[in-house]
Amino acid sequence: MKLSWANRMTILRILLIVPFVSCMLKINDPDPKLGLAMRYIATAIFLFMAITDALDGYLARTKKQVTKLGAFLDPIADKLLITSACLLLASERASVRTGSQSFLLPPTVVVLIIGKDLFLLIGFVVVYFVTSQFLIAPALIGKTATTLQLSMVAGILIGPEVSRFLPGWIWFLRVLWWSAAGTAILATLIYIRRGSRYIEHYEQRQANNTH
Repeated sequence: MKLSWANRMTILRILLIVPFVSCMLKINDPDPKLGLAMRYIATAIFLFMAITDALDGYLARTKKQVTKLGAFLDPIADKLLITSACLLLASERASVRTGSQSFLLPPTVVVLIIGKDLFLLIGFVVVYFVTSQFLIAPALIGKTATTLQLSMVAGILIGPEVSRFLPGWIWFLRVLWWSAAGTAILATLIYIRRGSRYIEHYEQRQANNTH
């Protein structure tokens, strides 16, 4: 099977998670210059992945290269990136800081964001076992949640530089990460409702077919 350019970029995004995590684990190195270089590299990798996330979706739609593989891999790439980034930014080892100011991501935000993905994974499995079908139906709220999460991570990574010119940047980030958490909760509820309706309609069709 020949991979489309959209799918190739999605696979590349998944592979780049390894160097991203590796760099993030070194941003608080005892050598300040090395730590700063690692954060810059991690930021560049993250921004590249965020841009290719939008680009592969655009290519898939405009070039009519939408495939089941792409529909499956694209959200997985997003979830792996967001999960790893959130866990790292909430840890002391990989937290972004400058002087006395820390841009540490609150654990509650991390739990809500990752919890959404765990609920969706459980729902995906439940739908498959009940209907023997894969339900991949992205919703606008889901894409909004992903966009807010990507923006949140990028905002934290560049926090030390931006806060020099915008002293209130940390407050903007706090609004952003709680908005991302709130949207994640809303997306979870909407996807649960969609999954329940899908199962209900499936069971109705099965009941009608037996009569």
